[in-house]
Amino acid sequence: MSTEPDTAADGIDWRSETSDVEMSRRDRLNEFYEQKIYVPAAVAWSDRRTRIGVVILSVYLLMAVVDLLGLWRDASPNQAGPLLTPFENMAYPLGTTRSGVDMLALIIDSTPFILLMVLAGGVWATTLAVVVGTVSGYKGGAIDTVITAISDFFMAIPGLPLVIVLAIALSPENPLLLGVVLTVNYWAGLGRSIRSQVLSIREESYIEASRTMGTSSIRIIIKDVLPNIMPYVMVNFVFAARYTIFASVGLYFIGVLPYTGQNWGVTLNNGYRQGGLFSMDAFHWLLVPIVAIVGLAFGLVLLSQGMDRIFNPRVRTRLTGESESIEEEETDTTTEMI
Repeated sequence: MSTEPDTAADGIDWRSETSDVEMSRRDRLNEFYEQKIYVPAAVAWSDRRTRIGVVILSVYLLMAVVDLLGLWRDASPNQAGPLLTPFENMAYPLGTTRSGVDMLALIIDSTPFILLMVLAGGVWATTLAVVVGTVSGYKGGAIDTVITAISDFFMAIPGLPLVIVLAIALSPENPLLLGVVLTVNYWAGLGRSIRSQVLSIREESYIEASRTMGTSSIRIIIKDVLPNIMPYVMVNFVFAARYTIFASVGLYFIGVLPYTGQNWGVTLNNGYRQGGLFSMDAFHWLLVPIVAIVGLAFGLVLLSQGMDRIFNPRVRTRLTGESESIEEEETDTTTEMI
């Protein structure tokens, strides 16, 4: 007599159950990919501003890669004739300086340094502001009082003199350190603004419901508070990045920061001292770095405006409603055909 279990008699098919488990895991992975990666990317890409911003920033990333891989000539004197105008010689499409340095090589050499500095300044300022603002606004009480006092202290310090003193004292040559120095107290005002928004958000009914169910404060902040302030945070990340660009260029231009390697501010300074403001033959020496600065700032602004479609709850709700209505129309159409 066979001792093997009669799975058919018991009504249990273990192989199908395993298959169902595997399919459920696969479905969960597919759902995570669609909801967290594909759908947000598609929503952002549907905005023309996002596409333009991505294209502009991709140009700067490409220049950084070109410099890191050494695919373009290094900036050095006597590479070509002096003061070639843009497109006069296609081997030097952006022209040359008075000493025959390739302007395109100057811009490319500066791009990795600028991008790292901008990223460090933007991430430092916004991250610290988000942490300070959300904790202060959500917790309240003594924690709010202490954090607000610290923020007020940093806001009371004049930003530009503080940055100049730190730049002279530290002489930062590392782009990451320079980005932090330039935005050393930029976070304070942003943190106070975020605190004001969190104060109103924490009184919402769904926040109260989460607290009643015993949800931890960290989970409430991550799941309920941060998604509501992310559009504001993204915009201010761009503002912090733009501030980092303009502040660094200005300090390099006036000679406060050390002249280590090439920088768009250094290029502007050299062009100004060599008469680029008063001579049409040398005007491109000023124009090229100005266009590079404005282009990077413009690309960041467009990207942040397009990313608002992902982080803005009102926009996401509207898009979700539109997709649901489309599905309902398709279902009604199918039913009528049947």
